[in-house]
Amino acid sequence: MPKPCILVVDDEEDILELVHYNLAKEGYQVETVATGEEALAAARRRKPDLVLLDLMLPGLDGLEVCKKLKADPATAPIPIVMLTAKGEDADIVAGLELGADDYITKPFSPRVLTARVRAALRRRRVEPPTGDSVFRTREISIDLGRHEVRVANQPVELTATEFNILHFLALRAGLVFTRGQIIDAVKGSDYPVTERSVDVQIVNLRRKLGDAGDDIETVRGVGYRLKE
Repeated sequence: MPKPCILVVDDEEDILELVHYNLAKEGYQVETVATGEEALAAARRRKPDLVLLDLMLPGLDGLEVCKKLKADPATAPIPIVMLTAKGEDADIVAGLELGADDYITKPFSPRVLTARVRAALRRRRVEPPTGDSVFRTREISIDLGRHEVRVANQPVELTATEFNILHFLALRAGLVFTRGQIIDAVKGSDYPVTERSVDVQIVNLRRKLGDAGDDIETVRGVGYRLKE
């Protein structure tokens, strides 16, 4: 099986060289481009397995590239991992809302880079469970058919919205989701789901899950994720 192809988009030559070297060392096929326009052309031509996309690009910026890739049915399934400078919380949130899968803040270590790439590719290969599946993550077990959650094999009573939020986060454990993405995914009928109420739901989930509630992490300025 050929190794996955990674498209790297950054206008800093030293970053391109660093990323190319470390990903190629892991056996990945790597293509690098320096502008948003080149990124769109390369993604449509090659259909890479993943795009590492810097947000701060001259001309067509990374957010616009992300938007265009996710709007095109031919490139929409490609996972996008954003490369961002520290403190760009607003851009991170905007990118996630546009459909990006994850982000890495600069400066980053090569080990973190390759680990996040592997995780994003692994998640892409995972098929969502069927309607009667039991889905497990760490100590939490989610039975979709019975609409039942257990922690360390002990049943936990959740509302429909709490169940849906937990299931949504568990399906893509490790990924960060904004409050808006969580609202779009669950749209609970038993509770008015607003950005503020998402925080309330998370507080309730953590309390009901006991020690396992620590697996639901707050990513400051962005949203929430469930530990892998």
